[in-house]
Amino acid sequence: MNLKQLSQKLGLSQTTVSRALNGYPEVNESTRARVLEAARRYHYRPNTRAKSLATGRAMAIGHIIPLSTRHEIVNPVFSDFIAGAGEVYARAGYDMLLSVVSDAAEERAYRELRAKGSVDGVIVHGPKLADARITLLADLGLPFVVHGRATGSETPYSWVDVNNRRAFERATELLLDLGHRRIAFLNGLETMDFAVRRRRGFEAALAARGLVADPALMRSEEMTEAYGYRSARAMLAADGPRPTAFLASSLITAIGLRRAIEEAGLRMGRDISVVTHDDELSYLANGEEVPIFTATRSSVREAGRRAAGMLIGLIEAPDTGPAQDLMEAQLVIGGSTGPAPTEE
Repeated sequence: MNLKQLSQKLGLSQTTVSRALNGYPEVNESTRARVLEAARRYHYRPNTRAKSLATGRAMAIGHIIPLSTRHEIVNPVFSDFIAGAGEVYARAGYDMLLSVVSDAAEERAYRELRAKGSVDGVIVHGPKLADARITLLADLGLPFVVHGRATGSETPYSWVDVNNRRAFERATELLLDLGHRRIAFLNGLETMDFAVRRRRGFEAALAARGLVADPALMRSEEMTEAYGYRSARAMLAADGPRPTAFLASSLITAIGLRRAIEEAGLRMGRDISVVTHDDELSYLANGEEVPIFTATRSSVREAGRRAAGMLIGLIEAPDTGPAQDLMEAQLVIGGSTGPAPTEE
């Protein structure tokens, strides 16, 4: 079945059906659901080769992955983002091209993609402050969408991001409302833009209550389970007053935190409170009906869907200009938080 036949069965124009399949936001949800259901029922698949010949496009989207020992996208979160983006690519008839390169070869990889015409656009992952890739891609004329933002970049660009500053401001406010004053902050690598925004949210919430962040209770590393365990273990064993709460930048780090808390003979949610960020990973759920961790929650898979839809829109309508999509995180209450313990 081709697009024309599917459109006739639905009684819709080919343009409407195409836009529904490609995730365009102007198509209402009931129409989109109807089109997707019909596509499944009639086993409709876009003819990628025919579409490529008709449009002169490669019908492929690129993802350049720099292979570094200290890079935030080399983690389980990336696969959920790719899964979400892949759903949109498949509906729209686009293939995905993943290229793993050394950090030093990243610029050359983008230039080669452009020169070979291998892809119609790219998703940029793990933006840093004033990220040079934004200027490079704009100069190359290759459509792109950034997953995140790059503070300090003067070149206009399209992005999909979660409101990291507000999410961590709200998380800190919750802990302050529970009476916590010694709050430890385990952030991601602060060369990354998202981590800088999260730190600003944490510090802003403290400042609004007349408090200053304690450098001894702040860490910035790659967000692993071992990082959470090691940091919490050291802080809980240090001389002087220990932290009564932890704010972590990832669920993976929070799992390490929990291990250290229990090893110290303490109970999470009673003796020590923990708030984390939850990317709503499909294979690492934060509990089931009741969340294990109190968390700022934002689906990275949904971010993948939105970034992919935005990029395809820019490819197919290049004169629309830069687009932005700021996702707000949901604050969910789990069993990891409670009132600050009273001093004995």
